[in-house]
Amino acid sequence: MASSYPYLISSLPMLHFGAKPPFSSEAFLETCKGLIPDKDFDILSFCANEALWEQVVSQETLKAWIAFEVGLRNELVKIRSSRKKIEPARYLRRDGSDDTTLYHIAMNSHRILSLIESEKFLDQARWHRLDELCFGHYFDLDALIVYALKLQILWRWEKVARIDKLEVLERVLSIN
Repeated sequence: MASSYPYLISSLPMLHFGAKPPFSSEAFLETCKGLIPDKDFDILSFCANEALWEQVVSQETLKAWIAFEVGLRNELVKIRSSRKKIEPARYLRRDGSDDTTLYHIAMNSHRILSLIESEKFLDQARWHRLDELCFGHYFDLDALIVYALKLQILWRWEKVARIDKLEVLERVLSIN
C-alpha cells in the first residue's frame, strides 16, 4: 500500500499561499481514501479537525505542528494580556514549544495595525513552518499531513475573500 504515496502526492496540485484552494478538505480526504493505509487515513482525517489533534499526538509531524501552534498562541496570549493588564497564566497551555522565534513572530504580528494583515502575517509564518516540517518528506504521510494543514489555511482565506463585506459592515453598524 505504501507504493500509492508517490502516485497520490504527485497527482495533487501544488498549494501556494494566497491562492484559491483547489478543492475542499472533504474532497482531499476522499481522494486519499483507499490509496493510503487505514491508520494513516485516520490520522489524516484528524488533521482536518483541530479539536481532535490531541488524539494523534504520537505522529511526529503533527506533534511538532501542535507544539508550534500552541507555542505561537501562548506568545500571542502573553502579548495581548500585557496590553490588557491581566495575568496570562490561566490562558497558557503547557504543551507548546518554547522556541524564541515564536515570540518574534507574535510581536511582529502584534505591531501590524491592520487586523487582516496581522492574521495574514501569522498564517504566512505558519505556512513557512509547515514547509520546514515537510522538508525531506516528499512521498509519505508527513507530506499529506502538511498538505492537509496548508489546505486548511487556504480555505480560511477563501472564506475571508468570499465574505460580503457590505453586509458585515451594516451588521456592525446596526449593533450600535
